[in-house]
Amino acid sequence: MNSRLSTRLLTLKSNGEKAMGIFLTSGFPSPEATNLLLDAIDEGGADFIELGMPHSDPLAEGLPIQHSSTCALKAGITMQDTLEAAAQFRQRSETPLLLMGYINPILRFGAVQFCERAAAAGVDGLIIPDLPPQEASLMRKHMQKYGLNLVFLVAPNTPTERMKEIDRLSDGFVYCVTITGLTGTGLAGRLDTINSYLKRAREMITHNPLLVGFGIRTYDNACDLSKHTDGFIVGSAVIKEVERLWACPELSMVERGQLVARFVRSLKYGPEK
Repeated sequence: MNSRLSTRLLTLKSNGEKAMGIFLTSGFPSPEATNLLLDAIDEGGADFIELGMPHSDPLAEGLPIQHSSTCALKAGITMQDTLEAAAQFRQRSETPLLLMGYINPILRFGAVQFCERAAAAGVDGLIIPDLPPQEASLMRKHMQKYGLNLVFLVAPNTPTERMKEIDRLSDGFVYCVTITGLTGTGLAGRLDTINSYLKRAREMITHNPLLVGFGIRTYDNACDLSKHTDGFIVGSAVIKEVERLWACPELSMVERGQLVARFVRSLKYGPEK
């Protein structure tokens, strides 16, 4: 599928560059902050953005993203709010935007209606961690109708043949999870094992770009883990930085946005000298 996302990733690869995806929970740390943060992440050089759809039971998420989702739900954030934030962002930017979340809220919203509304809002694709590929045919059909990419995940315990099947069913990219655990888990002492797994995944994933996520907190982490992939994704570290900045009352909203942009930029290019 020739989409904003696939075009961006192909262009980066042809230029010898690694892609950087950044995750943000819609409505965190406050509903009014979402637009500011999307723009800051965009300004910081994100090659695509994952906008998280808050859910009460985010199975794959560690404490930072769980907390962000809880805060957003307590503030009253709905699926409609997230779609509206996506639509507003699309009016300001052509950076690829994916929605990341879980299947139950999508089914409750109505799968067809959700895909239609997401496409109308300028969303480029979906990441649904709890949607198994073998049960995704109907969702894929709706998404293909509305031109949405569907990204599946692989993990260290994913068998070789299943990796190949996931590669066949995915479009946009394949999300390579570093650990059989939750987002935000550290990488200390695991790099050799993770890189061995990433090499294997690289050999199996041949139809799609391969991006790595879970546990990336710094530029050095990103460099280490993207040696065998086409790029990397950062979520929990950005959420924690946002929470830290919003706990500083002396900072204005504009200053907070600037500091988020600087943090995102440091993940891709290294700390500013």
